[in-house]
Parts: sequence; structure tokens; C-alpha cells
Amino acid sequence: MELGSLAAWYFTDQLSAPLAADFARRVETLGYDALWLPEAVGRDPFAHAAWLLAGTERLRIATGIANIYARDANAMTAAHRTLAEQSGGRFILGLGVSHAPMVEDLRGHSYGKPVATMRAYLERMARAPYAAPPPAVEAPIVLAALGPRMLALAAEATRGAHPYNSTPEHTARAREIMGPDAWICTEQKVVLEPDPSRARAIARAGLGMYMELPNYRNNWQRLGFGESDLADGGSDRFIDAIVAWGDAKALRARVQEHLDAGATQVCIQPLGPADATGPDMAALEALAPAGG
Repeated sequence: MELGSLAAWYFTDQLSAPLAADFARRVETLGYDALWLPEAVGRDPFAHAAWLLAGTERLRIATGIANIYARDANAMTAAHRTLAEQSGGRFILGLGVSHAPMVEDLRGHSYGKPVATMRAYLERMARAPYAAPPPAVEAPIVLAALGPRMLALAAEATRGAHPYNSTPEHTARAREIMGPDAWICTEQKVVLEPDPSRARAIARAGLGMYMELPNYRNNWQRLGFGESDLADGGSDRFIDAIVAWGDAKALRARVQEHLDAGATQVCIQPLGPADATGPDMAALEALAPAGG
């Protein structure tokens, strides 16, 4: 499977099912290679992926990410292979360990050591029985990976990594760790707004839910951001590094930085004002692949 260099990333739980299908078709028409979807407290990502795959023709649908604590390895394998078969190879399974508060407080599970837990889970998936017709082409698996040990596991045991809330500097470090062949499908938030005050306000609102999650904070600190950068919604230096904002030229420049640093695919998440309804299509249109 050859990936295109640009994908879209969006919380389609904000849309009704028909509107989500319309959005996926629009992303496909714009020429994006894939649409990445999260798993949080909304729709089942696999049922929703099936809906979107059925309504599109070429677009890949990817989970970014499916939480391994939400289902056992056998159930994950069944979902993975079912969608691979039904879509004719247009599904990508992104897996992640999520975050301790999301696993323990929300789901009531014990949060294990991330790398060891993921390694054991992948081994169980490899042994899981599956009695239905197999897909003609196995759907690739990628891992939500930020730290060096999870990035190394992603390169060793799966097709690659799906970093989130990171920077081009992180992409370069990931490429060094993972070698030349692994996929790096990195998410990048964008705000199509040239005014610094308005753009940073939108960026802070978009990052707000992540600021206290330990896996992200640990990665930001590895990237050189101190506690002062992560306090009070994030310093301007931090916001500008994590969220690209400005005109279309500035957004394209940030995407190109990731590609130059070694990203296989940049997954563009358009952020709009809090009172906006639906995705910022102007941003996706401005960054659409040539011919989209």
C-alpha cells in the first residue's frame, strides 16, 4: 500500500451520520489520501469507519486511534480484518494505549506500562483466530507513538506510527529512530487565520483537552517545553510550535516541514472557532493536494 502525503483528521462525532458521510466524500473529492478518526466517548470507530467506507470509493479510513483498552485482542483483530476485507484494502488500523485518566477513571481498567502492554497486545492479535474469509490485502497497523521506545516498537512490530500533537522536530527524531521504511503519519492542527490573537485563541481551545494528559506533557517536555510553556493554556512559543496558523502559505510551509523531516503522511486537523459548525473546509480546501 502506497500512502499519499496528505490526509485529513477530524472528530466526525461532531457531525450527524449523514453529514459525516458528506464530509468524507468531500475529503475524497479534494484528493486527500485518507480520513483519520479518533476514539473517545462517541461512536464506535469501527462501525463508523464501515459507514464512511461504504459511502466513498477511494478514500482510506484510519483510526487515530482505537483504544486497546476498549476491546480485547480477538475483538480488535475481528474488526481490523472485517474492515480490510469489506473495504477492499482501504482501512488502516491505528492502535494506542490512550492515557491513564481515560483508561482508569473513564473505563475502570488498570493502566499498564505502555510499551510492554502494547507489545503483549500485538502478540495476542497475531495469535487471534479468525474464521471469516480473510481480506485479500491485510490492513496495515500503526501505533500512536510519541516516546522513543514506542516509536521503536512501532517500527519493529507494525507498519509505522501516528504521532499526535507533535512538531516537525519530533517527526525528524521519529524518522531517526524508526529508520527509512516505516510509515510516519503525523497529525498537524491548523488554523486558517492570520490574526495572531484570534489564531492562538482557537489553537488554545483546540489543545485544551490535551494539556493535562501525561503522555502528551511528557513528549512536549522531551521537545524542550518547560512547565511555564505548558501553564495557563500554553505559552505563545508552545502554541506556535504545536498548531500551525496563518494564511494558506504559512500552513503549507508547516506541512512541508513535516514532510522534509521524514513524515510519510501529514494528517491535517482543521481547527475553527468554538461557535463554528462542522469542519473548517476553507483550510482543507487551501491545503488540498494538487488536482483535488
